[in-house]
Amino acid sequence: MGGFFGSVKRSSAVFDVFLGTDYHSHLGTKRGGMAAYDPAIGLQREIHNIENAPFRTKFERVLTDMSGNAAIGCISDTDPQPLLMVSRFGKYAISTIGIINNAEELAKEVLSHGGYFDAMTGSKINSNELVAALINSKDSYADGIRYAQDRIDGTASILILTDRGTLIAAR
Repeated sequence: MGGFFGSVKRSSAVFDVFLGTDYHSHLGTKRGGMAAYDPAIGLQREIHNIENAPFRTKFERVLTDMSGNAAIGCISDTDPQPLLMVSRFGKYAISTIGIINNAEELAKEVLSHGGYFDAMTGSKINSNELVAALINSKDSYADGIRYAQDRIDGTASILILTDRGTLIAAR
């Protein structure tokens, strides 16, 4: 099981998200990641394997390297995340937590409409990328999230950090 954490503030949100994400690190032990938005830099992202080292030690560097008043973090027991995506309604970082029972069926549907995926080891598809493909198939974040939630058999909690420094959360 994993977890995610997000914050938008008038000042830097990176330290708060660092601490909030670290708090979740007992829930999953494979991957940790953070993304932040700074208007001068844009979206930034770090992902690390935390199977053999604690989240804190792998991510302490982001406190000086990453900046922004909006940020998200994720602990995942499956997929590397957050991912940075580009869609017709903007650039964004996405993290998901859940189990998609019909992932193969949804992936075939996306591929049949000309979509594509990065392949992970063993030709597995990152579930965040699958959810993002479903979202991107519609004309807005709201319509895309509704569509993804309707099509997914299982669960998918979604946290998105937009290139405007806003957070969108859905369950």
